[in-house]
Amino acid sequence: MHILARRHLRDHQNGRLSRREFLTRVTALGVSVPLAYDLLGTAPVAAQEAPVAGGTLRMQMPTLALCDPRLADWPEIGNMLRGWLEPLVTYNADGTFTGHLLERWELSEDGLHLRLHLRPGILWQNGEPMVAEHVAHNLRRWCEPVPRNGLAAVMEAVIQGQIEVVDDRMLDLTLGFPDATLIASMSDYNALIVHPSYDGADPAVNPLGSGPYRPILNEVGKMQSLEKVTWWGTPVFGGPWLDRIDYVDLGTAPMRALEAAQAGLIDAVDQTVADNIRAMEDLGWVASQAESSATLAVRFQQQDPTFADRRVRQALQLAVDNGIVLDIGVNGLGIRGENHHVSPLQPDYARVDPPATDIPAAQALLAEAGFAEHTFILTSLDDTWQALSCDAVAAQLNDAGITVQRQILPGAEYWANWRSYGFSGTYWNMRPLGVQVLRLAYRSGSAWNETGFSNPDFDKALDRALGIAGATERQKVMAELETILREEAVLIQPFWRSLTRHATPRLRGAAILPTLEHRHHEWWLAP
Repeated sequence: MHILARRHLRDHQNGRLSRREFLTRVTALGVSVPLAYDLLGTAPVAAQEAPVAGGTLRMQMPTLALCDPRLADWPEIGNMLRGWLEPLVTYNADGTFTGHLLERWELSEDGLHLRLHLRPGILWQNGEPMVAEHVAHNLRRWCEPVPRNGLAAVMEAVIQGQIEVVDDRMLDLTLGFPDATLIASMSDYNALIVHPSYDGADPAVNPLGSGPYRPILNEVGKMQSLEKVTWWGTPVFGGPWLDRIDYVDLGTAPMRALEAAQAGLIDAVDQTVADNIRAMEDLGWVASQAESSATLAVRFQQQDPTFADRRVRQALQLAVDNGIVLDIGVNGLGIRGENHHVSPLQPDYARVDPPATDIPAAQALLAEAGFAEHTFILTSLDDTWQALSCDAVAAQLNDAGITVQRQILPGAEYWANWRSYGFSGTYWNMRPLGVQVLRLAYRSGSAWNETGFSNPDFDKALDRALGIAGATERQKVMAELETILREEAVLIQPFWRSLTRHATPRLRGAAILPTLEHRHHEWWLAP
C-alpha cells in the first residue's frame, strides 16, 4: 500500500481525518474503492432494485451552446456532452475516485510519476478501439494554451513533464512537479475524452464518442436530446437503460418548472430551488439532496478601475453579513461562506477566523478611497436563487449607505460575458479539492480567473500546496491562501449550497450528486 495511504489511515484512526476525507485522499492515490472501504472496516452500499430498460426521461435543465469540451465552462454543457463523451475518472458522492475509462492508476511515492491503465475493450461508437495514444492526444490538447481552455491551468505538471505511451493500454506521465490534484481534475466536466478526428467545432454536429448515448437534437434554449446506442461499457457498468433523454429548457423562473411538472410535461428537474422545494413535495415528487461546495462568488473584477483599490473591495465585503445572504438567497439550505472559496466539505479546508461585518469601517474605507458617493452596479443572472442572493448583498450595502444598483440579465447575455462584469455573482460548481478551485479561479492569468486577481505571494503558496499530498501539511498552506484571499477582499462568498433534485417517483439512479454530474447510464424508469 502507498506510504501516504498508510499515513492517511493512521490520521483517520487517530481522529485527525474524517471518513470522507480519508476516502478522497487514498483513492486519488490509486487505492481501489473496495480496498479503501476494507481499510475502514466497512463496505459500500449495494443497489437493491433491478433496473428496467426502456422509456424516455424528460428533465428540466438549461440547454446551453455546446463547445469543445475543454472549453466548457458550465456543468450543464458538460452534462449534455457526457451522453457520448466519457471521463477518465469519476468522483463519487462518498468522496472516492473511481476509474471510468481508466481501469486503475498508480502514483509514485515522490509524486512525480503517474501511470494510467486504460480499461480493455473500450470502443468508439464507430467500432474503433480506444487506445492509449487517443488518451495521450487528449492530454496534449488539454495542455494547449488556447483561449478559455481551463484545463491548461490544471495540467501545468504535465506541461512541464512528459507523456509516454507504453502500449495500447498504458501511459506514463512524468510530471514537472508533484501535483496532488491531477486525478481530481481528470474527473471534471470539461475533462472528457474526444476522438482524435475531432476538429474543435460543435461536438454535436458530427458526434463521435465512446459513451452510451448520441445527440439527436440540439436546440439551444429549447431542448437537447440523447438517444441510446450500443455501448462498450454495458458489461462493466450496466445500462444504459433509458431509450432517450430530453433536456427541456424552461428558462430560469422556478415557477415554469413547477407548472411543467404539474402538467406532466417533465419527469425531473436538474435542481430544485427556492419555494419549489415544498411545492414539488406537495406534488408527490421524490427529493434527493447532497451537501456540496457549490457556491455563488460575488466577485470584484480588479482590472475594472472601480475595484482596483483594495479599500473599495474591503469596504463592500465588510458591509455584508453572509448569513443573511444564505437565508434569503437559498432559504438557509447550506453552510455560511467565509469569503475565501474553500469549503469545509473539501478535505484541504483550513479553519480560519470567520469574516467580520463592520459597517462603520466599511464607510470609512470608501471615504478614504474616494468612493463614498459612487454608485456600484451588481450584475447577476436572472436565475431566481442567484438573483435573490445578489439582491440580499445589494440591500445590505444600500442599508449601509453604499449605493448599489442591480442589473439582472437573461442567460444568453449573462453566460456570454460572465468574465467581464465589474461586480457580479457567478455560480461555481463543486470541485473535490479546494486547491483545485483556487488554481482555476485565482492564479494569475488563469483562463477562468474572472476577478483579475494577481498576487505573486498567492501564486507561490499555491505552488507549494499543489505539491503536498499529506492532509495536515497542505492545510497549513491552505490557511495562508485563504487568508490572502480574505485580506485582499477578492470576493464576497456568502454560502455553500445544499443541492436538491425532485423527480417523479418512477425515476431511479438519478439522485443529485455534489458535482451535479449526470450519469446517464445509471438512470431508469420503474413501471
